Amino acid sequence: MYRNATQAVFGEGRESARVMVIGEQPGEKEDRQGRPFVGPAGRMLDRALVDVGIDRTEVYVTNATKHFKFSRERGKRRIHQKPSRTEVRACRPWLEAELRVVRPDLVICLGATAAQGLLRPSFRITQERGAVLELPEHDARVVATIHPSAILRAEDRETMYQGFVADLRVAAGVLRSLQAG
Repeated sequence: MYRNATQAVFGEGRESARVMVIGEQPGEKEDRQGRPFVGPAGRMLDRALVDVGIDRTEVYVTNATKHFKFSRERGKRRIHQKPSRTEVRACRPWLEAELRVVRPDLVICLGATAAQGLLRPSFRITQERGAVLELPEHDARVVATIHPSAILRAEDRETMYQGFVADLRVAAGVLRSLQAG
């Protein structure tokens, strides 16, 4: 566990989920509750999944790292800090175990940290978001997009949200084509 995080936060969902969503790390609310995607970013994700027609019961949610990395602002408030590549690598065995157990058809990476940790360190969300990629060692497709927390921090939230939904529509299309084929 990292520094003063309350607890490790592992993934959640059905073992037979067709879709795995991988974020960066648990946030403040996730750290307190011990469950992934239960805070504001999780609510944003849930809204977008509804908008694109992905059934949340078909989704397993997890993070590239299993702890909340933070610094304290003026001694009290816990402020998110990006996990290092070393921390992502240290948590990779847990992510690999989740991938082996769930065996998703589709993986959605939320943010650069998740995509870089799963695919390659040189992955750039700005250049490759919404593209359909292969995850051959797991026989799954991958679509990367921004993390919903980026929408919450944006000045133009609606435009950012629409881009997020557009990327998730690509993922929903992949899921439909896999179901049909």
